[in-house]
Amino acid sequence: MSELLQICPKLPMRNPAQTRAYYEALGFALLGEYPDYLMMGRGGVEIHFFAFKDLDPPENYGQVYIRTRGIDALYRDVQERGVSIHPNGPLEDKPWGQREFSLLDPDHNLLTFGQPLPG
Repeated sequence: MSELLQICPKLPMRNPAQTRAYYEALGFALLGEYPDYLMMGRGGVEIHFFAFKDLDPPENYGQVYIRTRGIDALYRDVQERGVSIHPNGPLEDKPWGQREFSLLDPDHNLLTFGQPLPG
């Protein structure tokens, strides 16, 4: 019998040091660093990054949806850490039953954090 245990998305990055600093500012810890590859984690979430030096950030459509508990506290934590919220992604209740906010990392990978609305 097989079982799926975890997903670790792989996103493009241009500069490993810049990517690492951004995710550390979000409270992620370094899990592994290799030439042209970076692994960051926080809680049960792990995100991997591969070097893509010719990436044009406005053309990047990398996206990750991260489910969370305590989204209001997480939102405050992100703000207190000085991380910019996506201009179109402030914390709000969505019609699809989620409370969400979004960030854009230095390479324009979209991170959306979401929690189901009660009821």
